[in-house]
Amino acid sequence: MEKNPTPRQVALQCLQKWEAGNAFAETIIDQTADKARLATSDRNLMQAVVFGVLRNKTWLDYVLGNLRQGRLDQQTRIILEIGLCQIFLMRLAKHAAVFETVNIAPEKTRGLVNAILRNALRREEELLAERNTLPLDIRFSTPKWLVSRWIEAFGERDTIAMLELNNQPPSFYVRRNPLIELADDPRSLVPLDNIPGWYSVNGPLPLDDIRSGALYVADPSTRYAVELLDPKPGERILDACAAPGGKSAAIIAATHGQALLTATDMHAHRLPVLFDNLRRQGSDLVETAQADWTQPCPPCWKGYFDAVLLDVPCSNTGVIQRRVDVRWRLTPKEISRLADIQFLILEQAAASVKAGGRLVYSTCSIDREEDRDVIDRFLAVHPDFTFQKEQLALPFREMSDGAYAALLIRA
Repeated sequence: MEKNPTPRQVALQCLQKWEAGNAFAETIIDQTADKARLATSDRNLMQAVVFGVLRNKTWLDYVLGNLRQGRLDQQTRIILEIGLCQIFLMRLAKHAAVFETVNIAPEKTRGLVNAILRNALRREEELLAERNTLPLDIRFSTPKWLVSRWIEAFGERDTIAMLELNNQPPSFYVRRNPLIELADDPRSLVPLDNIPGWYSVNGPLPLDDIRSGALYVADPSTRYAVELLDPKPGERILDACAAPGGKSAAIIAATHGQALLTATDMHAHRLPVLFDNLRRQGSDLVETAQADWTQPCPPCWKGYFDAVLLDVPCSNTGVIQRRVDVRWRLTPKEISRLADIQFLILEQAAASVKAGGRLVYSTCSIDREEDRDVIDRFLAVHPDFTFQKEQLALPFREMSDGAYAALLIRA
């Protein structure tokens, strides 16, 4: 009978797939773990290893370069990254971690892997002490251009704080839905200071209350866009880029289910799940529709909505702590490309706002090119809109995701 793969073997498979293709790490982990039928504890270990390697990849490879001169084939390098991650970054029994890592290597390279990892054990104190002296892009495994961009925008001190946070596992948050009773009062929910109705989860997930709609999984930074929108019962409201529905759900909660909410998404296959997610929130006044907001506003929606929430596709620079491989996908050119798409979507969706109505533009980016620069570019050619206020949530200040939101009013 074929033995089930170990967590480290599955971690190796995930990292090889990640380097070979364009899929996000989370997608690869879910698909590979399901196929391997890992138990929950093994899946958690595998995910911690994969995320640990991706969060610290540049530094791990720098350490590897100190331990071994010369080139290594891809598989051996990834196996050594997995081993070094366990030795330096994870609270595991180190000699056991070395033993288990050596066992996932092919027979012909086990001696080499064992020698390098045991050398790392001997030099652990020296290599960890050196880390604090390295350039920020190596120390925090973040592309040099992105580090430089953040230093220019936020200063070196705040950039270091953000880099440190991005390399830590994120907290898990839920928002209370006042329209649905909690089935239980789980001890795992810890109220957030000065943010009523929000909790961090410290323990088992309250799955029954999440399924019922009494709790919604979301990051506290998402509240800013909805607060700026200030939705009211009876208003016609559009959530233009809605899937999977987090901000629409918050609109339902804020209006006690009495807003006439239209939630759209570009991809029709997402709509059934979106609709089900929103109906669980306790409102019958919700409709979903397919809409591509890079195209002109449908005539039936021109000037129709009291308030429009536009959460545009973005670079995700505010959620690198949660989406660990974003840092390796971005380029300055990609951010500029996204900013052009965001401007186009903003122009088309703005036509759906009625006179005197409100539009909130939001991203989960902390990059000005995708945020205020898009707003200023839009206002320069749309004098019928005026800027009211904005909110930039920075991860190292909020201790949660980064996000941007701006409120515009149509004359």
